[in-house]
Amino acid sequence: MWIGGIKLQVYIILTNTGTLFTRIIKVFTRYPFNHASISFDQQLDVAYSFGRKKPNNPFIGGFVKEDMEGQLFRQASCAIYKCTVSESEYREMIQRIKQIEEQQELYKYNFIGLFAVLLNKKMNREKAYFCSQFVATILSNGGISIKDKPACLVKPNDITECGRFELVYQGDLRGYLLKHGKEIEKQAEKRNRRLYYLNSIYTKLARTIAN
Repeated sequence: MWIGGIKLQVYIILTNTGTLFTRIIKVFTRYPFNHASISFDQQLDVAYSFGRKKPNNPFIGGFVKEDMEGQLFRQASCAIYKCTVSESEYREMIQRIKQIEEQQELYKYNFIGLFAVLLNKKMNREKAYFCSQFVATILSNGGISIKDKPACLVKPNDITECGRFELVYQGDLRGYLLKHGKEIEKQAEKRNRRLYYLNSIYTKLARTIAN
């Protein structure tokens, strides 16, 4: 749907970061991508998920706003899916994320539920999510169901089978970000700041010479 000339779209980012934790999960799922995030812009400027709070510690987890150019995703491969949504679907998903974000200290990473779903066992804990459970919950708030499964049984690869999503990219995550100009824009910003700094120096020198 288009609102004010802008198409409302949801992006699901499935990644393989190559960490020990994801390699362990891959043994059970046998799927190349075992972390799921959700974003609402093509550049993935802001992505939401449940994961590690600190890049070097997988055991401290919870609600996270992920930096796709950060340390954790630097060498990541990915598959990115998109879905066009209505204004009401979009609003419901955004509102649910904001509710969780505002109370994020009350939420925990659902380690027990993660290992339960790997064994196809249902384990629903209050205020606790693993990554694909969180994404499935947000989608459900927008009326998008994943294989008619409860969120606590949704694995990242299940999301790929949702008929409303289409694959838009698969490969190196850095390549996607570069393709969509995110890194180029940052480089331009740095270059502009550098030029502004040099210009201020030249201005000061000119005034000193003039005096």
